[in-house]
Amino acid sequence: MARVSFLVYLTIIGSVATRAQETAARVPSVPQAITAGGTGDETDRGQSPVLQHRNRRYQLHSSDVLELNFPFTPEFNQAVTVQPDGYITLRGAESIKVDGKTIPELVDLLRTTYAKILHDPVINVELKDFEKPYFIVGGEVGRPGKFDLRGDTSVAQAVAIAGGLRDSAKHSEILLFHRVPDGWVQVKKVNLKKMLKEANLDEDAYLQAGDFLFVPKNAFSKIERFIPTSSVGMYTNPVLH
Repeated sequence: MARVSFLVYLTIIGSVATRAQETAARVPSVPQAITAGGTGDETDRGQSPVLQHRNRRYQLHSSDVLELNFPFTPEFNQAVTVQPDGYITLRGAESIKVDGKTIPELVDLLRTTYAKILHDPVINVELKDFEKPYFIVGGEVGRPGKFDLRGDTSVAQAVAIAGGLRDSAKHSEILLFHRVPDGWVQVKKVNLKKMLKEANLDEDAYLQAGDFLFVPKNAFSKIERFIPTSSVGMYTNPVLH
């Protein structure tokens, strides 16, 4: 009898383990670029990006202009512009992708790249020209559009800047889209209705440069935390929801 009970126990454990593996297989893994880095903040320690994390380091974008200075090998001094594909062309070395990287991350990458032809290279990077920080608000607000991001701006403040909510707004399910590297977007759902009703703004999220805030008419049945950039239109197109 004891042997039969033990076999039944093993069968149950095996079944549970199999279902757990199948469930894990169906959950898409977060792209490696989302958790990689070298700035020493939460993202760099392997955790997912946090929209509420304020005063983050500037991340490079296309059209940014950089000045690279080599104090001990000035023949490699150069000014570069981030191309639309996110790459920069380097003197004496291969092109590297810098879109989404911070200046410290770029310095590390440049040292690794030039270490192939220089011994222990010393490189200084200065950001000479960059895109002015902005955010976009769309959907059921008074004045949808693009706005300058000046200092710390929360979701509630961004909605106010965009003219407030329309009567048709589903303000219990506002979506905050934040672009992360390699073609992915992080999505956060904000219940502004609950925050205002309870006068509790502790759960409010702060925007980062380039964030997109969308106020829908209808509720969303389900939305993943990370989605491909190409899928954003599925949630912001009023015809599709």
